[in-house]
Amino acid sequence: MIPFPDLVSIVGIALLCAVVVGLLGLLALRIARRMPLMVQLMIVVLTAMLSVTSGMIAVANAMYLSPHDLLVGVWVAGSATVVSLAAAAVLGRTFTRQSARLQRFARDIGDGVQVVPPASSDRSELATLQGELARAGRRLEEARAEVEALDTSRRELVAWISHDLRTPLAGLRAMAEALEDGLADDPQRFHRQMRAQVDHLSALVDELFELSKIQSGRLALAMEPVSLYDLVSDAVAELSALAAAHDVTIRESPSPDLTVTGDARELARVVANLLINALQHSPPGSEISVTTRDMGDGTAMLSVVDAGGGIAETDMPKIFLAGWRSDSSRTPEPTPHAGGSGLGLAIAHGIVKAHDGDISARNVPGGCRFDVVLPQVAVAM
Repeated sequence: MIPFPDLVSIVGIALLCAVVVGLLGLLALRIARRMPLMVQLMIVVLTAMLSVTSGMIAVANAMYLSPHDLLVGVWVAGSATVVSLAAAAVLGRTFTRQSARLQRFARDIGDGVQVVPPASSDRSELATLQGELARAGRRLEEARAEVEALDTSRRELVAWISHDLRTPLAGLRAMAEALEDGLADDPQRFHRQMRAQVDHLSALVDELFELSKIQSGRLALAMEPVSLYDLVSDAVAELSALAAAHDVTIRESPSPDLTVTGDARELARVVANLLINALQHSPPGSEISVTTRDMGDGTAMLSVVDAGGGIAETDMPKIFLAGWRSDSSRTPEPTPHAGGSGLGLAIAHGIVKAHDGDISARNVPGGCRFDVVLPQVAVAM
């Protein structure tokens, strides 16, 4: 049995050698911090083996072992060091390949290339990071598509707004010049037409201002209990003349007991915009249906169904974007209600979202159906 003082000396010598070699290894790692991972891994393994070997040699000298025994120990330590370095090289090669794969992943994500996450059975940290990169790539691709769609919508909106502004302005200019030159045979009729054009321009500017408030988050809502029955009835009464001009019937069947929480003025704009959109696309002699119902989960649904023949499935993701029109070649009528600027559905979408609701559209036989879901007033128990 080794005497205790000798044991303390052996441990002290080994610890001193390990500390010295460890400090040298840390210094080497600091120098090589910008070098490849393989080199740093080799330094770590070599530091560990040299720490053991130097401690063993120092203890052997202190214990006055024979040169033969010391040589055997050195050979054993050297063999272990070589094997450890070989194992570190294999492990470092694996890390290098995974690192290169991560680099390719990052490069592909930057280039917009779809990346595939690793197999679910791989639970290593690098594989987890690779999976996170793949998910980040998908989210980035979705964001790119959304930004591209918004940019396209913005360009189309600018083009359409420019057209919608140019048409009435050109008419106003022509009528003003005719009145100025005394060429108008019926000045009163010109004045009425000019007033209608001004009303059309005012409605267009109001829509642009409303959309800017929605998109900037500055839409102020006066929340209160609102009856869907009153919203539908008032909107149908206001648009009855426009519906008669289009030879379209609006049939309403709302439930009188549904009350939602919202801004009555803004929700009335939503209903009016949906009805105007339906009127613009329903053929003469057709019917528009407006219904409401309790969803049973604390929400109420308002539905508007037109007979406009439906919307192309490729256009469905774009119908609530500002400036979208189902027929870009169509010139809308310059009425106070139907501005035709392509902002009505976008405004309705923004208002409903601001009320923590949801709005959607789907094709039905012969037309299209718009559904608005809003939270009902909480009933006190």
